[in-house]
Amino acid sequence: MSRAHIDLSHNISNGMITYPGLPGPVIADHLSREAAVEVYGPDITFQIGMISICTNTGTYLDVPFHRYADGHDLTDLELERVAAVPARCIDAVGRGIAIELAAQDLDGAAGQAVLIRTDHARHFGTDAYVADHPYLTARSAQLLLDAGVACVGIDSLNIDSTDDKQRPVHTLLLRHEIPIIEHLTNLDAVPHAGFTFTAVPPKIEGAGTFTVRAFATV
Repeated sequence: MSRAHIDLSHNISNGMITYPGLPGPVIADHLSREAAVEVYGPDITFQIGMISICTNTGTYLDVPFHRYADGHDLTDLELERVAAVPARCIDAVGRGIAIELAAQDLDGAAGQAVLIRTDHARHFGTDAYVADHPYLTARSAQLLLDAGVACVGIDSLNIDSTDDKQRPVHTLLLRHEIPIIEHLTNLDAVPHAGFTFTAVPPKIEGAGTFTVRAFATV
């Protein structure tokens, strides 16, 4: 049986802004191709890059340490939660800014990755992406926890309302070690069910969030 991979990540480019107030990445050469000629000889070139990056850049994943000092960091992330996980995509387009999930949305969702499609990703990189972004309510977070989901993703600026300093969705899900993936894209290309989801960050000590290459396998 053939499989298709659907990329759900934003490109990362030099200086791009993901979240207002956070610095964009600096991408540069440590060893340029021109300098490599001096090392290896004519027509033999290698490029070695350097990158300075905020951990909240592009499409990224949060683990408990992002919210809690006693929570686990990226090194203790269970791959079973984020690698080739059976998944479902909930179409929340048209449900408004504050998205209320229903219990029937999550029937049989135990152990699954749950992706929330809002189509807000089409505004990524613009002022419209920040203004009036869709988010989940605290009640929706409780339903996700009660359903026993593996992880939760959304194609929006934040899974919480940025007007709510308490960040109830982060607070509840990360306290119970349910990873959160924000700034997904291309969820309109993903079916409702019958696919797996992968979003694996590097093993970085002392980091509670980092950029991922997220994708669906159908």
